[in-house]
Amino acid sequence: MKERIYSIKDLEIMSGIKAHTIRIWEKRYNLLDPDRTDTNIRLYSDNDLKRLLNISFLVYRGYKISKVSTWDEQKLSDEILKQQYANSDVDTYLDRMTVHMVNFDGYSFTRISDEIIQRYGFDEAIRTVFFPFFEKIGVFWQVGSIFPAQEHYISNLFRQKLIVEIDKLDSGLPDADIMLFYLHENEMHEISLLYYSYLARKKGFQVYYLGQNVPMVDLQRLGKVDSIKYVFTAFINSIERSELEKYLVEISKLFKDKKIMITGRQLNILTPQIPSEFSVIESYHDFDKFI
Repeated sequence: MKERIYSIKDLEIMSGIKAHTIRIWEKRYNLLDPDRTDTNIRLYSDNDLKRLLNISFLVYRGYKISKVSTWDEQKLSDEILKQQYANSDVDTYLDRMTVHMVNFDGYSFTRISDEIIQRYGFDEAIRTVFFPFFEKIGVFWQVGSIFPAQEHYISNLFRQKLIVEIDKLDSGLPDADIMLFYLHENEMHEISLLYYSYLARKKGFQVYYLGQNVPMVDLQRLGKVDSIKYVFTAFINSIERSELEKYLVEISKLFKDKKIMITGRQLNILTPQIPSEFSVIESYHDFDKFI
């Protein structure tokens, strides 16, 4: 895999350390040694990012930069492990999962995920830790500070855990209301969709789960199925505001006799005009109230 090159702004966004501070640490402590372009713009490697994330993790927890800047990667990792086990707060979990994502370290991500689930229980772990984590990396992805493979790698690891939990649930009684879950064409981020389908199953609904990238022609057929009472979709990927508004009008006509729920960060970013018959779901509390 080709190594990713990061700007100092990327490092600032990912680590929370201001670019000005990074420059000072480089000069004073030889913390990083980035390559430079002909115009003197700093270019950082994956290893630079990993080192800064590890150091920022410790500095935020009271370690002196003058001390940790002298440590090699093994010493940093050993000290972080001590901190991880001593301090299991949400911020610690978020920081460590970010490091595991950047490192493509599926083993460590799985271990810490299991620890979080054991501590909080599956439902509370999602609300308290995993959703904030995916919101965090969603911001990274939106501004280009991580490349898609990093997000997809971690998302798919967590996706597997969600599917396992869904498979443990009953499929719903034959006469239970049906809830349709799908993502529109070119929408690939399905974590929130899977989560709400999990909640629907827990509440006894029959779930029709179509997943990612569903073309309009398929939805047109399903719009005529009377037994489908609810429709749920999400908008995560970047989309033009006009395109989103046009799409919402189309599905409001298509599912005019059904209750439609929508979620996703594009609703907050674009603030589109939303047809009155739609219900915006921002949290599981909204979902509970709606159904």
